[in-house]
Amino acid sequence: MEWPRELLEIFEDPLFDNVRVPVAAVTADDRTQKKIEEVRGWIAQNGREPQRDSKNIKEKLMSVSLETLKNLGLWM
Repeated sequence: MEWPRELLEIFEDPLFDNVRVPVAAVTADDRTQKKIEEVRGWIAQNGREPQRDSKNIKEKLMSVSLETLKNLGLWM
């Protein structure tokens, strides 16, 4: 699809220089889905669930996230 020339000329006006496309807000569901994907990725990479008593801070954080997801009934 090609834009009409008149419309393109309007958008070239300096008045529109600071106009940006609005960014959709990240929802709680989006954050939860991202966390599920992160935990699944960690498990796939390490071949096991993360352990809370690990000395690795990333693993500890993944463990807390996994525990929270389980408590909320969002992990199967």
